[in-house]
Amino acid sequence: MLGAPIKISSSPSCCSSSENRKAIMLSPVCLDKSRSFQFLFSGSKLRCSKTLDTKQLSSAKFKVSRGSKFRVFCDSKTQELQIRRCSPLLEKASLPSNGAPLSDEWKAVPDIWRSSAEKYGDRVALVDPYHDPPSTLTYNQLEQEILDFTEGLRVIGVKPEEKYALFADNSCRWLVADQGIMATGAINVVRGSRSAVEELLHIYNHSESVGLVIDNPEFFNRLAGKFCSNARMRFIVLLWGEKSRLAKNETLGVPVFSYKEIVKLGREYRAALIDSLDARKGYRYEVIGSDDIATLVYTSGTTGNPKGVMLSHKNLLHQIENLGVLGPAKAGDRFLSMLPTWHTYERACEYFIFTRGIEQVYTTVRTLKDDLRNYKPDYMISVPLVYETLYSGIQKQISSSPNAIKLIVFSFIRISLAYTELKRIYEGLCLTRNPEEPSHIVSMFDYLWSKTIATILWPLHVLATKFVYKKISSAIGIQKTAKSGGGSLPTHIEKFYEAIGLEVQNGYGLTETSPCIAGRRPYYNNCWNSLLCSNEWWQNQLIKSSKW
Repeated sequence: MLGAPIKISSSPSCCSSSENRKAIMLSPVCLDKSRSFQFLFSGSKLRCSKTLDTKQLSSAKFKVSRGSKFRVFCDSKTQELQIRRCSPLLEKASLPSNGAPLSDEWKAVPDIWRSSAEKYGDRVALVDPYHDPPSTLTYNQLEQEILDFTEGLRVIGVKPEEKYALFADNSCRWLVADQGIMATGAINVVRGSRSAVEELLHIYNHSESVGLVIDNPEFFNRLAGKFCSNARMRFIVLLWGEKSRLAKNETLGVPVFSYKEIVKLGREYRAALIDSLDARKGYRYEVIGSDDIATLVYTSGTTGNPKGVMLSHKNLLHQIENLGVLGPAKAGDRFLSMLPTWHTYERACEYFIFTRGIEQVYTTVRTLKDDLRNYKPDYMISVPLVYETLYSGIQKQISSSPNAIKLIVFSFIRISLAYTELKRIYEGLCLTRNPEEPSHIVSMFDYLWSKTIATILWPLHVLATKFVYKKISSAIGIQKTAKSGGGSLPTHIEKFYEAIGLEVQNGYGLTETSPCIAGRRPYYNNCWNSLLCSNEWWQNQLIKSSKW
């Protein structure tokens, strides 16, 4: 119930002289929309079939007639409260506390930005050098951009639990749009620009999306012919480029907003909310729950039409909180982002690194080699094909060297491959050995033999590391760890990187498990030993079948 009870006192002008002056109290309770109600007062008796809420009496009109009995007529118009669903920690400052302290625990994915801004405020969060304009944002700036974009989406009509398609590729604005949609309590449906138009239309309609956030005008113009006649769109938001470049008459009257317009709308309305208590009272505040759906991610569609995977905020937060077991990450490190950011693997890892104060640099397949050398990232996450391509480039460069250099380098590589394999044996970490436990005598022989040969080869391995592998590693550019997932990395390539001292860690997961299930750790990079799955059913199946 809202408001305090209304007191109406009788007066000589509205009661006969024989009547005592009485105070009549109307108890507060919510009413239906715009109705007239009649109250009959007789002496000390009150007959009333309805009671009123002061929140709804701002436009009430009372009529009182003379006599021992009088009537009060009230015309009430209901002021409906809009639901405002918020990410509880991100928008903590605007939520009513009702006297109770608000928790600092993450309940929704966008909550991570408040924590990161507090810890790493002026550190660079992301660098996006290949869009116009190029962007560099600190953690403080990124949080404000997300808050403004979130509010701008509310202004144009984004509502909780509705679905909105986000069809775009890696960029800082993709991240802001992704988090902005989530922070309103809505659900984003993600895909990249390389998908076929028919596939995107299927995803849009199957997910029951009602709005489209798109990468650029060229991409929209490619979709427009089929989309505008076969999909229901409440609005279109353009992340990059100018609205004037959209094909004429293709939007069929659907409102189009640029990214800058959304941010500006949000910034202005946020300022108005801060300045006006009455504006804030027009909302009923709710917080996003951990079990609420955050995103729909559609599978590749290799077995038919893509299937929509529903991931909750809790699913993604589990990854954010636990991915640290697969490797250390500290503030100030640099991460190179090149996988499609709507892909669950890249997406969960990006959320995680932003909670550790790491600087993310966006790159593309075309500029990857140059960016590896120029930015020298500490970490990169990619699929096996990328590491195979780098391996092929190294082999090609060595093969094109003079014969003497080629012979020395390939000899060093063979020695280092033998050394690392022997090292695995005497450390008990060789995966290719007989899985059955050998006898003590055989184990002792294997240990002594591998240890002896490895000791002989060790000086040559150190020499190769100093004069050959450092140059190779410098050309690759990855300073600490490369993560591989989304497919099987060939064993010979994995062994090559281990031999030259580049740490490549394999991982395994599924979109349905949001996505990481298991991975190798830096100090134990020969066994799968980290269960990360946030889905209990999948966890149980893995534990039952696991030989890790």
